[in-house]
Amino acid sequence: MTTGYFIDLVGTSVFAISGALSALSKKMYHDLFGIFFIGFLTATGGGTLRDVVMGAYPIPWIRDPNYLIVIMGSVGVAVLGRRWWLGKLRNALLFFDTLGIGIYTIFGMQKALSLDVNNWAAILLGMISALFGGVLRDTLVNDLPLIFDRQIYATACLAGAIIYLIGHTLELDPTLNFLLSAGTITLIRLLAIRKGWSLPRIGTQ
Repeated sequence: MTTGYFIDLVGTSVFAISGALSALSKKMYHDLFGIFFIGFLTATGGGTLRDVVMGAYPIPWIRDPNYLIVIMGSVGVAVLGRRWWLGKLRNALLFFDTLGIGIYTIFGMQKALSLDVNNWAAILLGMISALFGGVLRDTLVNDLPLIFDRQIYATACLAGAIIYLIGHTLELDPTLNFLLSAGTITLIRLLAIRKGWSLPRIGTQ
């Protein structure tokens, strides 16, 4: 198992859990397929869109059954632990979502750069990897997508992506660069949640 493959599976698991928790927050306790479907779309939506845009076929979850196994297992963990999550579903959802965007922004960039995509497009594709699944999740459960929330969200992904690009240009060790960049995204987002950080509003007339 390569490091990239392992990271992709971890990101898939984290996002699947966030999707399942989002469904549970809407009290979908008796609709197991609905919970799985939301977890599945959350876990695969961003990466699928990224790969379709780049023409990177076959899509990993279609080719490799391990992705679906990981999603089913992760959704199962969320469902079986639902009593533990009660009262703190929102915080748990935000935590797993934060881990997911940190991992997938940088993983998406790595995949894009490996296919000789230009640097700025790689940043956008990394952000698509991280954000699109969450948009699908929140839309399906009738929540305002986190990307539209006032708190810093997409900006954290952009900051980490730029740091990764700088490290990539300077030929920093890939593992160290990944950890530094993904960690930056995670830290900024967690601080934004805890301290209520947001960007200034654009004035209206």
